[in-house]
Amino acid sequence: MQWNQAALTRRIEVAAHHQSADLVIRGGQIVNVFSGEIMEADIAIVDGVIAGIGSYEGKEIIEANGKWIIPGLIDGHVHIESSLLSPKEFARVVLQHGVTSVITDPHEIGSVAGVEGIRYMLEQSEGLPMDQFVMLPSCVPATSFESCAAHLTAADLEPFYNHPRVLGLAEVMDYGALAGADPDMVDKLASAHAYSKRIDGHAAGIAADQLDVYAAAGIRTDHECINAEEAKQRLARGMYVMIREGTATKDLEAILPAVTPYNARRCVFVTDDKLTDDLLDEGSVDHNVRLAIRYGLPLVTAIQMATLNTAECFGLRDRGAIAPGYIADLVLLDNLEELTIHSVYKQGRAVVIERHLQESVFPAAASARDANSARDTGAAALARGHMAPLEAQHLALPLSSELCNVIEIIPQSIVTRHALERADIANGHFVPSIERDLLKLVVAERHQGTGHIGRAIVKGFELKCGAIVSTVAHDSHNLIAAGASDEELLLAIRHVTELGGGLAVVAGDQVLASLPLSIGGLLSKLPYEQVYIQLQQLQHALQQIGAAQHFDPFLTLSFLALPVIPTLKLTDLGLFDFAAGRHISVEAVQQPHSLPQT
Repeated sequence: MQWNQAALTRRIEVAAHHQSADLVIRGGQIVNVFSGEIMEADIAIVDGVIAGIGSYEGKEIIEANGKWIIPGLIDGHVHIESSLLSPKEFARVVLQHGVTSVITDPHEIGSVAGVEGIRYMLEQSEGLPMDQFVMLPSCVPATSFESCAAHLTAADLEPFYNHPRVLGLAEVMDYGALAGADPDMVDKLASAHAYSKRIDGHAAGIAADQLDVYAAAGIRTDHECINAEEAKQRLARGMYVMIREGTATKDLEAILPAVTPYNARRCVFVTDDKLTDDLLDEGSVDHNVRLAIRYGLPLVTAIQMATLNTAECFGLRDRGAIAPGYIADLVLLDNLEELTIHSVYKQGRAVVIERHLQESVFPAAASARDANSARDTGAAALARGHMAPLEAQHLALPLSSELCNVIEIIPQSIVTRHALERADIANGHFVPSIERDLLKLVVAERHQGTGHIGRAIVKGFELKCGAIVSTVAHDSHNLIAAGASDEELLLAIRHVTELGGGLAVVAGDQVLASLPLSIGGLLSKLPYEQVYIQLQQLQHALQQIGAAQHFDPFLTLSFLALPVIPTLKLTDLGLFDFAAGRHISVEAVQQPHSLPQT
């Protein structure tokens, strides 16, 4: 927002009724997130900024006809890459859900392409009719327990702090490096503080007293609490609690009891990771607001948590409310409690009218720029020569005893259980069992051609045959696959490698469905409408092979390689035990009294 002399003069003259506004939205019921009131008044807008609330004349008049008007919604923490869409296509989706600003962490593409990946996301979000603010990846690589394509130091990140849409340092997830005052981590924190930037936390599985380490480092947010008690611990230390409702992780219902009239202003809504089909079908943070209202949170408080609270959390003093001097990011609703969106305005310009996206507001050259920049940045296609060729023998998992450490999926969570199961063995090797839901899980390094392959056993996908594969595997985004046979695993892996990255479902010797992700193995070049269709085809293919339907198998698969989240995970270097902080053998030390029943 401009604060120069000319802009200020126009704004003041409109506010003082000395000249007409550019636009007046008349007859709406405004939700005041400061006072909690709902008031009927005109909204006078000049140069995309609200100049007055009251009774005004304008060069253009929009009749709201009693519709409710709320501030544009703000997602406080999202990885755009998890939508599988380019920044432009992501904007086309979430604008329809009233989201006019997001705080994004390009950690995923940063892990694949380093500074060029960050630059790609900034370039591709320039000139869009929504604001995509960036928090710089703090942990690339996330840990030393997996192979990563990039390494970002404080010196690499520092030049980005001068960018007007870079707000700070993103989720600090390496607690070990933080608690040990690792010099590289301390350099990143000190650099962010030197530029007066925000720092996000990532305190998954952290005890209450360990939170002091985060707070002492000046980290003021966390999106990893999963229940009310953990939320209270963070609030007590002056942190903002980010209440997450994404595709794989749905924490809102469990956390909401911690929200009180005393602490609600320190709570914000986030999606973190959400796939395109879920964004289209249920929404972004608008879905969080609807759910919160249904669970009994006061209506204005829920809206406040998706607008003003988030803006204040990140120092965005020009948005998050409908008041003079604030950017005219507005959402007109047909139904307030259900947040039924009628129209959306970004800086006073209609971007959605009667639930229809206005394509004319997008830069005409954006599509060409998408393709060109993707080639230029190094975040482009998965180079075929960077992944060592795989044969069937590379997937074999030798076992000398049947009792094994098994990764057990917890539906709707990125946390897993550490299970003990008796595995089937043939010729000294693990054999998947669809009857007992024990599948083979494989992670193959895909960036440097090292040939590293991790192998483990996973329970919970419920496949009756086939395999699923993805080059989206947090955080280093090596290739990950789960399957009922080595032959099907190999077919799936070879197919996505030929695609240059992506998702696929196979059965027998057939590829049932796939989605190419040719930008870094993470993002599609396609319009969101086509991505949605291909995701639906993948979902149909998952049904064909009997995959579980009560959670998203692909998003769940993508987090099984994330060693900074409890409990058991698999990296390209082997099975990782979060609690022990090290890799462990798939074969378990036998404890007779705790053997699982067959």
